[in-house]
This record gives sequence, structure tokens and C-alpha cells, in this order.
Amino acid sequence: MLSESKLSGSKQVAVYGATGLTGRFVVDELLRRKLVPVAIGRDAGKLEAAGFASRGVETRLASLDDPQSFERAFEGAGAVINCAGPFLDTAGVIAPAAISAGLHYLDVTAEQASAANTLAMFDHPAAQAGVTVMPAMAFFGGFLDLMVTAAADGWRDIEEVSIGIALDSWHPTEGTRQTGRRNTAQRLVIRNGCLIPLPQPPAEREWDFPPPFNARRSLEVPFSEVPLILQHLNVQTLHTYLNAEALQDIRDPLTPPPQPADELGRSAQVFATEVRVTSKAETRTALATGKDIYAFTAPLVCEAARLLLRGGAGYAGAAAPGKVFNARTFLETLGVPGFHIAFE
Repeated sequence: MLSESKLSGSKQVAVYGATGLTGRFVVDELLRRKLVPVAIGRDAGKLEAAGFASRGVETRLASLDDPQSFERAFEGAGAVINCAGPFLDTAGVIAPAAISAGLHYLDVTAEQASAANTLAMFDHPAAQAGVTVMPAMAFFGGFLDLMVTAAADGWRDIEEVSIGIALDSWHPTEGTRQTGRRNTAQRLVIRNGCLIPLPQPPAEREWDFPPPFNARRSLEVPFSEVPLILQHLNVQTLHTYLNAEALQDIRDPLTPPPQPADELGRSAQVFATEVRVTSKAETRTALATGKDIYAFTAPLVCEAARLLLRGGAGYAGAAAPGKVFNARTFLETLGVPGFHIAFE
């Protein structure tokens, strides 16, 4: 059971990496969900420039070089959201600091190795502390895990999962660029129920997405959904495909960062995500559409934090969101403008 002593009634959420694009979206979303963000970073100038004070958001300093600084930065919080990549460098410092303080920990990594390490290393300490550790609660990772879990609808033994992701463009943040340079770990896929290196060259297929995408050439590119799904579903084969245009954008060093295009600060980027789950010759599907994968990550991780603080999840340990939450209810009640999801 979750610890009641430090978490009960808490609405304060510490956000590390708050000055980055995703971090700023997270702070805004916490405010919308009637939670109390504390913006944490290592640079006082960037924290001031982000304008948090003008919105009544407290700011605090903490640095990976000084692990004890997180004890002060996390004071009064009930949960920590880590938005600072590369997560191969940050999760191993911030997760144990959160656990030591008796706080839930969530991050937004797309890095397979980081998500897998967090699940493996911090399950027992989190269970002992009575808190939940949830890596990769983001568009790449937790969102896909929730979609697969909801589509499976109670199945635990699954023959094949196929995931198709279409982005009309991918303008990466500087954090995404830094993570890409840092993350040199071998990408893994699931074949015959086991993790194996992604075959080279990656598999290609044409995926028929809904308009405005329609049929798109797509390549197999697994993200942090792989260790999440494998933790709680018995999947024999898992494929994740991303459309070729998005890959071309992210691989081009000249692709500019995203620019705000609406009143919420979201870019004009749109996405479509489809999952197909097969067991015993029956296939179930889920299709989701929305806008701006960085902005969309914020309601995902903030709603997870809200539920954990409320105590409704009742889970202690390190876990994928599909293991902790009712996946279909989570997605259908997410409450994001322009987001739609349907199951068949």
C-alpha cells in the first residue's frame, strides 16, 4: 500500500527541468489540473526568465552535481516529475532522491535503456518506501503502453502488437537533440517473447493512417514503450513503426525547434497513433489523433501524478502506467483539446 504520511492530501508537484519546453508545458498543465507546481532547475537566470514568479509558481534550485540539493528542492511535494533529459544521466540521480524523500517519481523519457533501468533498479526501493516510480509517462512510452493495454482489454497473453505512429512533422527541442546524441544504446524489440536487438536494416511497411496522413511509408523505430509493455503483458512480437517523413525531420540537423501556434503554446504538429493487438486470431484496435507530442506529454504525466497523489492507484513499486491505471478510462477522460481516441 502507498504511504500516507507524506503523500496524503498533498497537491504540490516538483518539476525538474521546468525551463525546457516540456517542463513549461508540465507546469502549465499542473496549474490547469488544480495542482501546485514547484519549478526546479539548475540555472536561476533561466528560472527567472521563464516567468514562473508572475504566475505565482515557486522556483527552487537543484543540480545533479549536488544530490543533496534535491532534498531541499523537493520539500513539501508529494510527487516529482523529471522533464530533464538525457534521462540516462538524470533519472539515476532524481529517482532515488524522490524515493528517499518518500515521493512518487515520474519522468518523460523516450529512452529504452533509461526506462528499463528505472523499472529494474527502483522497484524494490519504491515498494519499500510505499511510493510509485513511473518512467516514460510521455507520448513515446506511457501513451503507447496505455493504448496497447486498453486495446487488449484484459488480454495478458498476446501474439502480436503493431503500433503505427504518424507525425506530419517533427521539429525537435534542444533536449531531444541532446538526448539523441547521448543515447547510443542498442534499440531493442520483442520477438518470440524475448528482447533482441532491432534488426538492421529496420523493417519497413506502408501504414494506412486516417487523413490527413493516409498511406505512409513507415520504418520500425522502437521507443520506451517496449520495456513498459513487456513488464506487464506477455507479448510474443512487438513492432513500432514511425513514418519516414518524421524520421527525416528528426535526423536533419537543420530542422528548427517547434514554434507556438495556438493559445496553449502548442505547435501546429499533428499526430495519429494506431495500435493493433492480436490474440487467438482476434484483433483489437485503438486509434488516437491529436496535436503536438511535446504538449501532449504534459497532460499524460500530470494526470498520472494527480491520480497517484489522490491515492487511487494504490500501487507501490516501479511500474508501467498500464499496470497501475485503468488504461481505457485514463485515456478517455484525459481532457485534452483536439485529442480523440476510439477503440474497435
